[in-house]
Amino acid sequence: MLVSIFRTLLLYLLILAGVRLMGKRQISQLQTSELVVTLLISELAIIPIEQHDEPLIAGLVPMVILVLCELSISFLMLKSGKFRQLICGKPIVVIENGRILQGQMRKLRMSTEDLLEQLRQNDVFYLQEVAYAIIETNGMMSVVKRPEYDFLTPKDAGVPTVFQGLEVVVVSDGEISENSIKLCKKDKKWVLGQISQKGLSLKQVFLMTARMDGTCRIIPKEPKESKK
Repeated sequence: MLVSIFRTLLLYLLILAGVRLMGKRQISQLQTSELVVTLLISELAIIPIEQHDEPLIAGLVPMVILVLCELSISFLMLKSGKFRQLICGKPIVVIENGRILQGQMRKLRMSTEDLLEQLRQNDVFYLQEVAYAIIETNGMMSVVKRPEYDFLTPKDAGVPTVFQGLEVVVVSDGEISENSIKLCKKDKKWVLGQISQKGLSLKQVFLMTARMDGTCRIIPKEPKESKK
């Protein structure tokens, strides 16, 4: 039992380190090579956990090789556009100037239901609103609306705007985030001062966000309900 626990924890930490090493994109929208590596690593991790008679190194070595292969492929894709296209393919236009390209949809084995579903996921509910729709190499759809159906921006309306800066979480559940403070160009003293002005202590703050222009929002913790 202890052997299983040890092996599971060790493999968990190694897979965590491997995914962290491969980059943030691996945990969001996977390219073809990344999906293959992710699936293989998950399968390889089961072997040393379930089969105690197999040496642990027999499962670790293939996982390390896969991570190194993915890093090498990522580097080559960064350096060569042709190699990237070979591995990941290329974006495919399925709607052009409002016209559905049926041949491209057949090439993607994409049904009309799939098309409309992905359009709805992009907040488009009527085909007449679409100028271009492109299937990216990660399988996600990008949509460009016709100008008459696109959202009106302050610039389009001639309304002057002022950028208020990035808003970040500087305090979460009574804990200060040093990295977030740096992002909004503030310091710990400023954060504590803003909290003090609200008559609160740091431990009483559930959430505090701040912007570069000095505006902030503080939400205090709710009192715990007493058990009856």
